[in-house]
Amino acid sequence: MKTYVFRVELEQEEDGRWSAVVPVLPGCATWGYTKDEAFKSIQEAAQAYVETLIEDGRPIPKEPSVEVIEAPAVAVTV
Repeated sequence: MKTYVFRVELEQEEDGRWSAVVPVLPGCATWGYTKDEAFKSIQEAAQAYVETLIEDGRPIPKEPSVEVIEAPAVAVTV
């Protein structure tokens, strides 16, 4: 079992919704009406993304090596 940690970018849009993106996982993006909703949604999206990569036999992208991520982050355990 492995746990991967990915940095998340959260941004409030002009219409009040929140967008969430995992930059190291191309196309892994979601949104929510609240910051918490967007964060929960990106956690689920990142989990599904990584599981699909594993099923397809493709490599898991890695964040640049840092000891502390000074941003929101999600952890995916597979």
